[in-house]
Amino acid sequence: MKRYFILCSFVMAPLLLAAQQVTLNPYNYSIDKYLEINSAAVASAHPLASKAGVLIMQQGGNAVDAAIATQLALAVVFPEAGNLGGGGFMVARLKNGSNISIDYRETAPGKAHRDMYLDANGEAQTRKSLDGHLAAGVPGTVAGLFAAHAHARLPFAKLLAPAILLAEKGYVITAAEAAGLNRKREDFLRLNTLPTAFVKNEPWKKGDTLVQKELANTLKLIAAKGMKGFYEGPTAEKIVAEMKRGGGIISANDLKNYRAKVRQPILFDFAGYNILTMPLPSSGGIGIQQMLGMVEKYPLQEWGFHSAKSVQVMIEAERRAYADRALYLGDQDFVKVPVKKITDKKYIEERMQSFTPGIASESKNISAGNIAPESTETTHLCVIDKEGNAVSVTTTLNGSYGCRVVAAGFILNNEMDDFSVKPGTPNLYGLVGAEANAIAPGKKMLSCMTPTIVLKNNKPILITGTPGGSTIITSVFQTLLNDLVFKLDASHSVNAPKFHHQWLPDQVTVERDFPDSTAQALEKMGYKIVKGGSIGRTELIKVHANGKIEAVGDKRGDDSVAGF
Repeated sequence: MKRYFILCSFVMAPLLLAAQQVTLNPYNYSIDKYLEINSAAVASAHPLASKAGVLIMQQGGNAVDAAIATQLALAVVFPEAGNLGGGGFMVARLKNGSNISIDYRETAPGKAHRDMYLDANGEAQTRKSLDGHLAAGVPGTVAGLFAAHAHARLPFAKLLAPAILLAEKGYVITAAEAAGLNRKREDFLRLNTLPTAFVKNEPWKKGDTLVQKELANTLKLIAAKGMKGFYEGPTAEKIVAEMKRGGGIISANDLKNYRAKVRQPILFDFAGYNILTMPLPSSGGIGIQQMLGMVEKYPLQEWGFHSAKSVQVMIEAERRAYADRALYLGDQDFVKVPVKKITDKKYIEERMQSFTPGIASESKNISAGNIAPESTETTHLCVIDKEGNAVSVTTTLNGSYGCRVVAAGFILNNEMDDFSVKPGTPNLYGLVGAEANAIAPGKKMLSCMTPTIVLKNNKPILITGTPGGSTIITSVFQTLLNDLVFKLDASHSVNAPKFHHQWLPDQVTVERDFPDSTAQALEKMGYKIVKGGSIGRTELIKVHANGKIEAVGDKRGDDSVAGF
């Protein structure tokens, strides 16, 4: 017998609705990779989360309401990356023409310091910034959702309803989720001081029901008390107690004083389109602006999609943007970043002067540009509503299941690894950084998250983003080019094989289905080609001039779309 959730306060009852009404059945659901509709859509990492967002819009909410509800549902049904214990970025284009970006990136605790992960010999102890209590930054997600709520319509408690029900009554896990929980079982046992919902006596399997009662209680406290239900009171006390038991340093004051920040989004022109994306402490917006600017003058469409000539130019743009990232970028509230200079069109053009067609550059010879003085576990969601409000959100725990420490029912992040633990020492994703990204109390670690919206004639036509740690920027870069320049269809733009170069290490990582002929041609030019696993999990919503909406969930995971 099928069971359904009806989202009305916190009551569960049989759901009998009109044919077009989306239903939320946590015990029997399907993954939908493609949808063509006319009114509204959500694309996210899990079908139940996408459906939760659509249900909220069908109950009168706008795209911001849906984005909040989807994120909260992901905190339940996608514990690998969806979270209350992490942070993220939101970029939105509202129907009134306003552009919004909200920064709720985690911050370093007050007791953090520059050399906190170095041993007596000054060597980086990188596992300490990845595993356990000391790896966690102060969570920003809940504050970010409340900051976004200023642009929503429905009461916050209503937006929490799907997540509360999914946590309290449980949901059936997929094969991928079962594998992930089993893979991290020993970490959960080793790194936690109390039992968690993520470990049971026998291995998890597809079709098991995951119930998270403690998480449901935390969500109910937020519904009743707002932000104080998370950053103060019982939830904050549980976080601090877990920190003390496990040797972490997040304090009650760190939690109480956390604030999300509304920032000025990046907006720039490319090939007749306007690109709206995230500013610092995301390095993604600057990286996308640099990469697109570096390749704009080349006839990529004429050369062809995945041709060796096109891919080489794109690789060299990626290489140079990541070299600049390593030296210059950090939290602008703490360090001076020459944003205006490194995004100047003349500077961007000059960065490609050392590029020679048909010959690979070498990263040892490509440093950051000269200027005058002045994870993999993340998740993305896209929303469009019937009024034309568009929202792009990327949120993260950094590594898969963050630091694997659970407090008040949710998993904490390991974002401290995104700082330069020791300038010049690679982090989890192989990225290196300089003093600009060194640890300091209250500082935000640099991120690659790149939620992006493309505008044409002042209206959203593409909403996109992806998880993937250091590969996020190059994945968004390629997705934009796939659609805007190579004119691929929506599904192909998302699912086409990707490649990645990040300056160091000096290699090109390609997915297994990347064309062999192109890879071989690049090797003849002098590139080191490394075949790897999946790169990112891109979500995309495309809005056509006739009002048709296409929503695509990446083939690389359980990503799913919903709409009406």
